[in-house]
Amino acid sequence: YLHRELHDMHGFDCLVGESREMQKVYQRILQVAPTDSTVLITGESGTGKELVARAIHAHSQRRDQAFVAVDCNSLAESLLESELFGHVKGSFTGAIQTKRGLFEVANGGTLMLDEIGNLSMETQGKLLRALETKRVKKVGDTTERDVDIRLISATNRDLSEMVREGAFREALARLGLEAL
Repeated sequence: YLHRELHDMHGFDCLVGESREMQKVYQRILQVAPTDSTVLITGESGTGKELVARAIHAHSQRRDQAFVAVDCNSLAESLLESELFGHVKGSFTGAIQTKRGLFEVANGGTLMLDEIGNLSMETQGKLLRALETKRVKKVGDTTERDVDIRLISATNRDLSEMVREGAFREALARLGLEAL
């Protein structure tokens, strides 16, 4: 009942708060949701960055399509490329069948990458290419596939500082044009 009431009042299912700061967050969500802009959400761990991403998706034109969230910390670097882009059968030990990646699963919808600041430079480069070309290639495949996703990323790290230190690609940091 409470969730329904909050949704009716604010249009934000799981976000709670009426402070001036939260009102600014709600306004910013409503501002970026109808666009197809890549969004970067920053904030301390546990502040609800994924809830904000879900609210953006829920108010977007992609709301009837998939919302796929992945924590970049939860996967080993060696598996992350396969998870994001998929793989073909036999492309590596243990690849017993062809698998769709999260870009394909989220096709038409929203892909949320939590803790994007923890990606290796190599994975950042592959992610940047996929976002720029709107195409992905599975691990071990020779053909690319078109994908149409909206990327929402989140981090508790200072990406501009990471860019200065050479630990994050500037071009990828600039894709988060709509910072929240």
